[in-house]
Amino acid sequence: MKLASFQVDEQPTWGVVEGDEVADVGALLRAECTDLRAAIAAQAWQAVHHARDKARRYPVDAITWRPVIPNPGKIICIGLNYESHRRETGRSEVSHPTIFLRLPDSQIGHQAPIIRPRVSYQLDYEGELAVIIGTGGRHIAESEALAHVAGYACYNEATVRDWQRHTHQFTPGKNFPGTGAFGPVMVSRDEIVDPAALRLTTRVNGATVQDAGLDQLIFSVPRLIAYCSTFTRLEPGDVIATGTPGGVGFKREPPTFLKPGDTVEVEITGIGRLTNGVADEV
Repeated sequence: MKLASFQVDEQPTWGVVEGDEVADVGALLRAECTDLRAAIAAQAWQAVHHARDKARRYPVDAITWRPVIPNPGKIICIGLNYESHRRETGRSEVSHPTIFLRLPDSQIGHQAPIIRPRVSYQLDYEGELAVIIGTGGRHIAESEALAHVAGYACYNEATVRDWQRHTHQFTPGKNFPGTGAFGPVMVSRDEIVDPAALRLTTRVNGATVQDAGLDQLIFSVPRLIAYCSTFTRLEPGDVIATGTPGGVGFKREPPTFLKPGDTVEVEITGIGRLTNGVADEV
């Protein structure tokens, strides 16, 4: 099942995407599940299936896509989680995941422009697999971790590189408004048996700039869930952005940064394609 958050006639809602249409399940379940995060927390899948057949349908070109989970309690981002990216940055090998947080209000949906801030020209792409937590918990065993997943989505963890390097902490460069592209859909866990079998490709203006299998993650999806659940309780709707492969713009020769008019696509097999343009901050 493919689920999405979107807006119709300025009304935020959520529903099931089927081909070129989306069923507005949120309009029927609003009293029980105000948004997709609430539906995940309630494990309301049977109600979603029943409502899907009765819901009003819209063509996908009639909606405005929102981030898959517009209001996650936590967005946990993993840095340097592909060997190709670790090597291109010159970073040392580590025994534990490199972790930083992204703020929910930095997110945008599919087809919304990524915003290049007025204080920098060093806007870079980072195609990633996003893991959406379904069942919360602490101290989740690695062997049981995938059972805690609601689904998977594409993420473009766009980064303002000079601000990322202001200190050893990544936070400033990772939280400018309009830089966390998330979508278009969440594919439910039952449709993806093994996330390590997926492949991620990032394109800028049609040219491939990143291409890697998810089996190349240094810390696997189960390992990340187990590790993160040790230092914080994971809750339904929380998001783990699992890291980006090598090929980022600031490590190219010469460095290649995003500029207004560019189009960035993050595609993951079995999940879909996230597409965003680039625009300057007004």
